[in-house]
Amino acid sequence: MNPVRLDSFDVFVSIVRCGGFRAAALERGVSSSALSQTMNALEETLGIRLLNRTTRSVSPTEAGQRLLERLGPALSDIRLAIAEVDELRDVPSGTLRINAPAPAVDHFLCPLAFDFMEAYGAVNIDIISDAAVIDIVEQGFDAGVRFGNQLAQDMIALPLGPALRYAIVASPGYIRKHGRPLLPHDLVRHDCIRRRFPGGTLASWRFTDGKDEIEVTPTGRLLVSSAHNELQAALAGRGIAHVFDDYAKPHIRNGGLVELLSDWSPALPHWFLYYPSRRLPSAAMRAFLDYVRHYDWGARAADRQFSVLP
Repeated sequence: MNPVRLDSFDVFVSIVRCGGFRAAALERGVSSSALSQTMNALEETLGIRLLNRTTRSVSPTEAGQRLLERLGPALSDIRLAIAEVDELRDVPSGTLRINAPAPAVDHFLCPLAFDFMEAYGAVNIDIISDAAVIDIVEQGFDAGVRFGNQLAQDMIALPLGPALRYAIVASPGYIRKHGRPLLPHDLVRHDCIRRRFPGGTLASWRFTDGKDEIEVTPTGRLLVSSAHNELQAALAGRGIAHVFDDYAKPHIRNGGLVELLSDWSPALPHWFLYYPSRRLPSAAMRAFLDYVRHYDWGARAADRQFSVLP
């Protein structure tokens, strides 16, 4: 058997993890044909097919699945060895891959990453916007962002940004036509813009005035899957939206939206940046974690206004 290039195994794992050649090629910054050639050479060298290929999907064969189960820990050990060598570098470098929900990306992670990249010119950052709860180690990420109750016990977490709150908003035109809800229960008589989470569940709206807590299941004609679309619909007068107030603030200031039920809006937990406790962070990751710990969110607050195009 001819010698096998070790990077071919990494390509194989990437293709399976990404679900296809095209997605893996985009992640690795190469062409799909280059990955196909690498896989063909690997299968020819091993003398066995590792991938089932169709025009719509790619999946491991039985041999491929067995190899994949062995490669996971082995490649993790290799990355750990590289990270240990990377500790000897004077200047942090390489690429950090971070998985985070869109609201955290928009209002916290992107501003933080922009400033960090200005300070550390040799570090690249790859941000994947995704609200699904995933295994960041299995998916090849250095870190993720989620709420504290969504974190596995073997993760180390740092608060990312200040506490959050939701805002209930509607356009002035909607309020003129349908009136203003004065209590959370009044929302059942309004056209609310509903949102579906990645897992398929529908968002419920929770309220508190400091004494009573109320949960409302919104009803309305429009169902969307992102905060951007929910805010877009509210700006168009299609109903009442329930979004993080960082999305709504610019439009409240310019009169495009009116905040409702502000006395009932509860404070929420922080976002948390988390990473695996069992993996030695690279020099780039250590620099990023230190940057997060000392980041001045108060000074950056005025700049955290990312408008949503209607």
